[in-house]
Amino acid sequence: MSELHDLTGWDRLRNRFLNKGTAFTAAERDRYRLNGLLPPVVETLDLQLERTRIEFDTKGTDLGRHIFLRLLQGRNSVLFYSFVQRHLGEILPIVYTPTVGLACQEWSRIYRQEHGLYLSWPDRHRIGELLDNAIATPLGGPGASDRIDVIVVSDGERILGLGDLGAGGMGIPIGKLALYTAVGGIDPSRSLPVLLDAGTDNESLLSDPLYLGWRNHRIRGAEYDELVDAFVDAVAERLPNAIIQWEDFAQSNARRLLDRHRDRVASFNDDIQGTAAVTAAAVRAGLGRTGVAARDLQVVIVGAGSAGTGVADELVRFLQSTGMDEAEAVARCWLVDRHGLLHEGVPDIEELHQFQRRYLRSGDDVPASGSLLDVVRAVRPQVLIGVSGQPGLFTAEVVEAMAAGVERPIIMPLSNPTPRAEAIPADVVAWTGGRALIGTGSPFDPVRRRDHVHQVAQVNNVYIFPGVGLGALAVGATRITDAMITAASGAVAKLAVADAEDRLLPPIELAAEAARLVATAVARQAVTDGVAAGGDDLTDEAIELLIDDHTWRPVY
Repeated sequence: MSELHDLTGWDRLRNRFLNKGTAFTAAERDRYRLNGLLPPVVETLDLQLERTRIEFDTKGTDLGRHIFLRLLQGRNSVLFYSFVQRHLGEILPIVYTPTVGLACQEWSRIYRQEHGLYLSWPDRHRIGELLDNAIATPLGGPGASDRIDVIVVSDGERILGLGDLGAGGMGIPIGKLALYTAVGGIDPSRSLPVLLDAGTDNESLLSDPLYLGWRNHRIRGAEYDELVDAFVDAVAERLPNAIIQWEDFAQSNARRLLDRHRDRVASFNDDIQGTAAVTAAAVRAGLGRTGVAARDLQVVIVGAGSAGTGVADELVRFLQSTGMDEAEAVARCWLVDRHGLLHEGVPDIEELHQFQRRYLRSGDDVPASGSLLDVVRAVRPQVLIGVSGQPGLFTAEVVEAMAAGVERPIIMPLSNPTPRAEAIPADVVAWTGGRALIGTGSPFDPVRRRDHVHQVAQVNNVYIFPGVGLGALAVGATRITDAMITAASGAVAKLAVADAEDRLLPPIELAAEAARLVATAVARQAVTDGVAAGGDDLTDEAIELLIDDHTWRPVY
């Protein structure tokens, strides 16, 4: 570690974790041989932030602002994260959804500097060596088991609602880890974005001479598993204390990989479990706002893939916690997919995954054609959730039918990025006469109707995953259990209910407060579940101290 802190001259200025830029003091400039390499003025962090704000405001597009921030992130960690924290509500859509989707699409054209670890199929037999390259720094030599705390990994096949973007998917792990630090306080020098490059079936990328990924169609089956297994093996051997977050994998792989590896390395899938936890938190808060009892809840979920079934699973666990038996809780969730209501007579039923079969209805449960509209009319749900990636799916007829059945409908078009949303909040407000409580996946401005301003909650996983990572790390969790995810959801719901505004979740500016509450709840549940390395006798006070010890702050 002393070697790192003894870096001098250009080596120090080029290390984003140590670079202070113009904030290096006179004494530090002497010690680290920086005189002449910097302008003579010594500035405070506040002055640097003022200059950053001015330059940020000169960028004419969101993609331009995203590129500027990524370059700042690569130059000076403290300045970048301090800027993000101070302007979180404004910056979040730039560093992540929805702008990160455009950045992923343009990845090979806007690439400027190295960040993260690319593991491609041709390198499958030396994954450990490549991982050593990423973690072999003066903080610890090859195989240093304490070098990395959090890994976010994607294979780029299902990026947001944009599909297969190949190597461009690296933008997702980088963006998620930026939020792990800005919101959850994870030390950025102890995080690692990873892209498993299994090829791409995106022909426009394969034919693009600037494409930076492995120029090959995607490998499948046993070959694909060989690549993923080699990655997990290397992490388990070299970084046994690290947490892996699986991100933006296709439905055919997402839950399968989670089930395959979650008992070997502490890991979770944010698209399945993070989305489920924050959505369930919004539903729980919505019940409090509307006065609907949990025993009366009926939910229609549009999109029966890994995300939609994950939401249903989390709602089932919530309903069970209220005393409802499992069969009844499952029956409260109505899943609609491309063929309509998920039921025993759907075409291609043999292709359904086991996690989908849990929600198959009997033929007697199918209203009329089984379309979304028919289901809404028959079920009269209090909650309508969209994770379909199909824009405009919540039509005026569907929303009006829902509003006719309940006093205050809870409507959540969650698909990302913005053009994929199942409905636009302004339309939902108009179609429900201003009675709806609305949550969206991407950020939307409040909607004014007559003399009232309707808040639109951003049902963003950022309320969940940074706290899950922080809490699990704090107590050395060897596994991330379903109960830990449910505890995270409950913590966010409690914060949402405490909010004075009439909305499903608190403002995004409170994401850091949510992360702390989630971390505490997750750590306590890890102790209860017997997966905390610190043992089952950790007190609440000890947990809080451990969370403090694992929290990094962007200060010089």
